[in-house]
Amino acid sequence: MDSTWLVPLSLAFGLFVGAGTVIITVVAARRGQRAVDVVSSSVPDGIDQVLDALESAGVVLDPSNNVIKASPGALAFGLVYNGSLVHPELIKLVDKVRRKGKTIVEELHLARGPFGDANIYLFVRVARLGARYVLVLAEDRTESYRLDEVRRDFVANISHELKTPIGAVSLLAEAMAEASDDAVQVRKFAKRLTKESERLTRITREIIELSRLQAADVLTKPDLVDIDHVVAIAIDQNRVAADSRRVNLVSGGDAGAEVYGDEPLLAVALHNLVANAIQYSAKGSRVGVGVSHEDGIVEIAVTDQGVGIPEEDLDRVFERFYRIDPARSRHTGGSGLGLSIVKHVVQNHGGDVRVWSQPGSGSTFTIRLPEASSASAASLGEEQ
Repeated sequence: MDSTWLVPLSLAFGLFVGAGTVIITVVAARRGQRAVDVVSSSVPDGIDQVLDALESAGVVLDPSNNVIKASPGALAFGLVYNGSLVHPELIKLVDKVRRKGKTIVEELHLARGPFGDANIYLFVRVARLGARYVLVLAEDRTESYRLDEVRRDFVANISHELKTPIGAVSLLAEAMAEASDDAVQVRKFAKRLTKESERLTRITREIIELSRLQAADVLTKPDLVDIDHVVAIAIDQNRVAADSRRVNLVSGGDAGAEVYGDEPLLAVALHNLVANAIQYSAKGSRVGVGVSHEDGIVEIAVTDQGVGIPEEDLDRVFERFYRIDPARSRHTGGSGLGLSIVKHVVQNHGGDVRVWSQPGSGSTFTIRLPEASSASAASLGEEQ
């Protein structure tokens, strides 16, 4: 073939291929845009408002099982983290619905949060939402499972713990009656009677609070909680007690940590830890509250320079009514419920609480909670 034809022929072939490529790209782009339009139109209008209004947990998943919307309840229960479902059990149900196209209803026993020993019982309904999306609805049934156990424990504990102050009140009342002609003795017995009455009131209040924490999930409407504010509340509430014992109360660490939950309950838990640290600290010592947050975990550590806890007692300090030194607890008025309340508050927030201690070197109690990520906040419509 004459070489003079090669150049025009090559040019023509190149133009043909280039034009074909452009046509294919345009068609593919238009088809892709139509596919996006179809997917978008398959999600019912108003689903965001519906999920935001739910007290139970609700999650919408796209075809790749990415979470595109989660209700506050789903975040509080620890079902969603970093844009994905946390529990393999839920993912298995979602995949089954995609394959069979039928709604599935099951009751699941799941871990609450990425760490800790707390569990939740959920009544779960998984169904298709439009052509390609899947909706997961979960109702908390944990209360019904806990209720029987709580009732049994409550009756056993209250009958044992109230026996001592009630008996003391009765004996002091008799002593006051017999010493009615002795003003000095009457004042002495009246002072002790007042102390026992205050102890009785404190035990009753803490038993009721602990029973409420165990019997029901208090996080049906979680809010975005500023940990700095929680620390400030706990320190302010314990400032007088610290000053009276000449204990230096300080705070520090990372600022700006946030979690989802109930601010008053978290403040109660931290208050109990700080009060406990002050109570077991020597005069002139220091109690510190430090906050850190990293890798999706918020840690609040309360450190004292007190008497410390023997190793054999470390595993039991969070038990209800457990006292390391009963004689000291009677002197300080402790009920043995403060640390148990801390444990249940933290578990209800999907976290855990740990303790390190060495006799003579003090103790450190650390609360760990799932951090409220920016992605989670966006799904709740919060401003970061």
